[in-house]
Amino acid sequence: MSCAVVDVLQLVKQCSTVEEAVEEVARRTGKSRYEAAYELMLQVKAGRLAVESGADNFLAYILGPGGAWLWLITATTAAAVALVFLAQSPPLIYLRYILGAFFVLFLPGYSLVEALYPRGDELSPLERLALSIGLSLAVVPLIGLLLNYTPFGIRLGPIAASLAAFTTAVVLYATYRKYRIESLGSTCRAT
Repeated sequence: MSCAVVDVLQLVKQCSTVEEAVEEVARRTGKSRYEAAYELMLQVKAGRLAVESGADNFLAYILGPGGAWLWLITATTAAAVALVFLAQSPPLIYLRYILGAFFVLFLPGYSLVEALYPRGDELSPLERLALSIGLSLAVVPLIGLLLNYTPFGIRLGPIAASLAAFTTAVVLYATYRKYRIESLGSTCRAT
């Protein structure tokens, strides 16, 4: 372990901000701020350091950078549902097919994978993709089966609404789990 790594680990135990830690590592080691920031990033990626998200509450988290993926999934879901009801002729019908396939075959499973594995390092991207498609192929028929026993039946409108409600609910839960993992509260820690 190099001297710079030991300094970085000691700085994190002091609960300093990232900017303060970069400045201190740069000052102690004589490296540039860029090199010090890179050293800190490597320690975070290796799991030796934990970084606070900066969000004081869940609302601040979803309105900040941590909630960007929530808004992207929600917007994609809303666009797919809007196209289901509004697109009746070309060229929008082709966009409806593409976005609809993505909406049915990927988004429900992806939201479920993110809820089950909220940390980014638990699965590789390929594993996340495969699980997302597989879970979508399992969840969508179950939602259809449940709809079969309701007065709405299995029609395009109820299926689109049910999938949108399921995806949105699970994405909100996944975002909350991500927030809970990223927020360290008032404690700083080195792992």
